[in-house]
Amino acid sequence: MEISIRHYEKTDNADLFEIYRLPEVTANTSQLPYINSDKVEQLFDNPENYTLVAEVDEKVVGHVTLFLTNKVRDRHAAFLAIAVHPSCHGKGVGRYLMEQAVEQADNWLNLIRLELEVHVDNEVACALYQKVGFETEGIKRLSTFKAGRYIDMVLMSRIRPDYASNG
Repeated sequence: MEISIRHYEKTDNADLFEIYRLPEVTANTSQLPYINSDKVEQLFDNPENYTLVAEVDEKVVGHVTLFLTNKVRDRHAAFLAIAVHPSCHGKGVGRYLMEQAVEQADNWLNLIRLELEVHVDNEVACALYQKVGFETEGIKRLSTFKAGRYIDMVLMSRIRPDYASNG
């Protein structure tokens, strides 16, 4: 399977909707199940965000988004979100997206800190984030409502290595 990474285009919204319409995807996000296509478009069609997509056979099968800020004192940091179509889980798509996002953050966007939140029960995602250099910073207890109950969120971050060792 050949995976290509490129920047998001508006024409990707249909494929991204196909990913986000799946309850098994939205279950691990902050979105409600059965998200509509207008909401998906709003998520991605924002010039302040930096989104990369993964393509397999000319179909978008995942994305990683860096949510950048205009706050002067926070411009060194971005919040990260990722989703991969379940048919591509375990095939390296998520890892490749994360590696490319980190490379862009370090070498082109001049970011020092990447941060994310992940459901405590999403052990596969936690392991992926650790493989690309994220560390657990803490737990937000009873932070989100999922499948009829409150669950914890793991707060994770990655500090650019050259800054962490020299900072």
